[in-house]
Amino acid sequence: MTGKARTDLFSLKGKSALVTGGAGILGQHFCRGLAAAGANVAVLDLDAKQVAAQATELEREYGVKAIGLACDLKNEAEIVRAVQACVDRLGSIHILHNNAATKTSDLNQFFESTEKYSMETWKEIMSVNVDALFIAAREAAKAMKASGKGGVIINTASVYGVMAPDQRIYEGSQYMGRPINSPAIYSASKGAVVSLTRHLAALWAADGIRVNALVLGGVESGQNDVFFKKYSGRVPMGRMARAEEVVGPLIFLASEASSYVTGHCLHVDGGLAAW
Repeated sequence: MTGKARTDLFSLKGKSALVTGGAGILGQHFCRGLAAAGANVAVLDLDAKQVAAQATELEREYGVKAIGLACDLKNEAEIVRAVQACVDRLGSIHILHNNAATKTSDLNQFFESTEKYSMETWKEIMSVNVDALFIAAREAAKAMKASGKGGVIINTASVYGVMAPDQRIYEGSQYMGRPINSPAIYSASKGAVVSLTRHLAALWAADGIRVNALVLGGVESGQNDVFFKKYSGRVPMGRMARAEEVVGPLIFLASEASSYVTGHCLHVDGGLAAW
């Protein structure tokens, strides 16, 4: 195999990708990475103006086709319409990246202690982190089967879906200026993502649909120095990830470079789960 052929394995030229939570901190990096690899991109998030502006920027910078899709992931009908819009406007859907997750609009409720945790908040988070992920995967799989060409589904999970958080890290830790913890709902929802990934991978393998998960460790995104130092002390590589460092693994899973990989949970965690 020539060097050029090996490089071409990572090309997404001619592919169409839908990214949920595409306007978020990591979502923006994922969308740019997919576009840079040649994919047409549907940016899905809540704010219509934001996703439209982001799509315009992707088209201008990378010369691909991009669209913005405003969608409330707590609404099943909106998810169904969004997936169909991706197919209609981009011609098909080859890649679904289930990246969205929520902390809800009330951070006080999200970071509440386990003993006081509201079931309303619990259900709201599950509705986005798990329910919406399943609905989007279900609808994308229908389109992928109908095309007869299969496709790729990638779910964003977390190391806290496969291991418990060390709560000592959170003593004195803040995010965007407020005290934080790692609530049980986050572990429960991301653990569900891991299990669902494996289930769907086995279920749809015969249809040519590969399903994998990105199991992310901590990414630098507004934590204070206390958190950064404590978290980094638990990681063999001695630091948190930079947002751009999680994009390459996504491109690998989305491309033909991983053509014999399904049901896999790719840890991008600096070695955290190895300890």
